[in-house]
Amino acid sequence: MALMIFSLRIFFFLSLLLSFGVIELEGSHHACSNLLNLELPSTCQAKEPYRTGYHFQPPKNWINDPNGPLIYKNVYHHFYQYNPDGVAWSPNIVWAHSTSNDLVNWTPHDDALNPSQPFDINGCWSGSATILPGEKPAIFYTGINSENEQVQNLAFPKNLSDPFLREWVKIPQNPLMIPTQANQINADSFRDPTTAWLGIDNKWRLVIGSKKNQTGLAILYVSEDFLHWTMANHPFHSAKENGMWECPDFFPVSKSSPIGLDTSINGPDVKHVLKVSLFDTAKEYYTIGTYNLDKDIYNPDKGSVESDSGLRYDYGKFYASKSFFDSAKNRRILWGWSNESSSANDDIKKGWSGLQAIPRTLLLDKSGKQLVQWPVEELEKLRTKLVRLPSTVIKGGSLHEVLGVTAAQADVEVTFEMSDFEKTEVLDSSWTDPQILCSKKDALVYGGLGPFGLLVLASESLQEYTAVFYRIFKSHNNNNKYVVLMCSDQSRSSLNEDNDKTTYGAFVNVDPLHEKLSLRSLIDHSIVESFGGEGKACITTRVYPILAVDNNTHLYAFNYGRESVKITGSAWSMKTANINRSRKEDNE
Repeated sequence: MALMIFSLRIFFFLSLLLSFGVIELEGSHHACSNLLNLELPSTCQAKEPYRTGYHFQPPKNWINDPNGPLIYKNVYHHFYQYNPDGVAWSPNIVWAHSTSNDLVNWTPHDDALNPSQPFDINGCWSGSATILPGEKPAIFYTGINSENEQVQNLAFPKNLSDPFLREWVKIPQNPLMIPTQANQINADSFRDPTTAWLGIDNKWRLVIGSKKNQTGLAILYVSEDFLHWTMANHPFHSAKENGMWECPDFFPVSKSSPIGLDTSINGPDVKHVLKVSLFDTAKEYYTIGTYNLDKDIYNPDKGSVESDSGLRYDYGKFYASKSFFDSAKNRRILWGWSNESSSANDDIKKGWSGLQAIPRTLLLDKSGKQLVQWPVEELEKLRTKLVRLPSTVIKGGSLHEVLGVTAAQADVEVTFEMSDFEKTEVLDSSWTDPQILCSKKDALVYGGLGPFGLLVLASESLQEYTAVFYRIFKSHNNNNKYVVLMCSDQSRSSLNEDNDKTTYGAFVNVDPLHEKLSLRSLIDHSIVESFGGEGKACITTRVYPILAVDNNTHLYAFNYGRESVKITGSAWSMKTANINRSRKEDNE
């Protein structure tokens, strides 16, 4: 469960304390242990400039992992880890619950699961939902029992005729899976059960995250009736030197069709994905591979690994992700938690901590070697006040402001074209880590082809801005091959030096010689989600500017490379969604 990473860091870290309007110009949340049960004063609930307009968040307090997303009777359900008592993580976490008809506007309900029984009295931690035959939802979750052991529990809706699933009942047989001396499972490293899938033998299976020494483990359990579970005598998958695997997610993807698949689907036209969140590094990785039905194990494809050279959904602040199959639209949707970059003291002032990233669709790329992600189409209904960016050449060393858009709450889609690669820099063979490379070659380091991209949440005089941009390099061992680097540079995002202003980066598998280079950025006051190469690489960042807030926010396109770049695209102001507002708030 992701909350443990940041809670432990709390104790160890803080204990130390256009139409184009053209203007030519030349992992880790800081929280402190004494806030765990903080009661928020009413003054903390005042409207302030960093609250998002269209991202999921409760009215106040701490949130982290998305849990058990599902669709039932055409209603979308989002459960999430929530501390009802303060802005920092608490061991006695609950499952908060909201519903939606469109994945954009959300109605809050009473908590679905609270610590109440010996098997979860010290916390209802993360888990997943499964739709059983007969359209009966079930939730498996990790409870922290009275002995502070991590055990797996099952709950069902009290009333199946209620599309909002407002009440859940924990079964009396809980816990169903426990650590024992016989199975040698580590009692404090056994959590976050996946969605279950039904095999061709009519048996249910699910995976739970764990570790043995420093080997990350996906432990497989099998059941004939969904109540009695037996641990397999072998790991479903494992990897050395990974440490604890939490929040695992296992699901199929189609090799030939742009649709999502139910978790139980298998066959010759299917690949499988296993995502794990690494407790030790607060990063998560996914691999693409094959589910061996005969041996009941998962085998990643060659070169698909759970390490820094592996694949990630998102190379920024995005963790503890969970996907589900949307049977209404035949798509797989991904949720992820975006933790804070603000300080613990600033979290207290604003009265909340943590966001959920915009739900994304997941598909297998045509290469078969990675996934592609894109914001759910429903988000586009919030677009308003279109500003077109006609095809324009941006000369090296220039900056253009995009006018007519609400720059603090916007959706921007642009494409870049390059025609002259003569001055492209050669990628040094030692430049293998994109995040380090983006930090060394930030937005103000002029290059051959790049940096070019967007300056978002920017102040008028550019004392503050977040730069989302590309650089193009020539391969060091092939002069006809180019490498695309995508960066999100937060180093100048705020004059507040208490913020985490880490720069993030990713290599994007796009051939700039033959393909246009696209960039979409969702800008929402204190979060920027950027999708590069039509969703082949994603970077989410959290920023807290002091000057660039509300109407004092600006948006620019820029090119600080020596070669010119052609840009075209569109920008929209975004309407504010109705997210978790109470009836009292709606009437105010």
